[in-house]
Amino acid sequence: MRAMVQDVYGPPEVLRLEEIDRPVPGPGEVLLRLHAAGLDQGVWHLMTGTPCALRAAGFGLRAPGQRVRGMDVAGRVESVGPGVTRWRPGDEVYGTCTGSFAEFACAKEKGLAPRPARLTPEEAAVVPISASTALQALRAGGWSPVSGSW
Repeated sequence: MRAMVQDVYGPPEVLRLEEIDRPVPGPGEVLLRLHAAGLDQGVWHLMTGTPCALRAAGFGLRAPGQRVRGMDVAGRVESVGPGVTRWRPGDEVYGTCTGSFAEFACAKEKGLAPRPARLTPEEAAVVPISASTALQALRAGGWSPVSGSW
């Protein structure tokens, strides 16, 4: 399968398209055929390795611990691992996973939700982190969706 991989920290130019092995879902995981992936500030930090405290926190001191970037995802369940009861092949879902900048990725069963029919895969793929972060900022900042004022 094709995936965007990185072996060193740095700017977007460190990413490259490469053929890698398709992941295999483990217990409690599903294999997704990706339709869309979200891009957020957290992915940028992990790609560049900044702030450096991220590296010490277990993401890889000298090189990224995870070669394939991406956390937000929308796609179709391709297969399920042992113990998965909520999803079946063919289900359209969105949520979070590790390595969503690829054709296939594994996600935890509980990290996914059914994709609403009114959302395109591209719209759904930005909901888990980016849209949730924006909603938190609006709520914490005092903005009221009812009155439309701060």
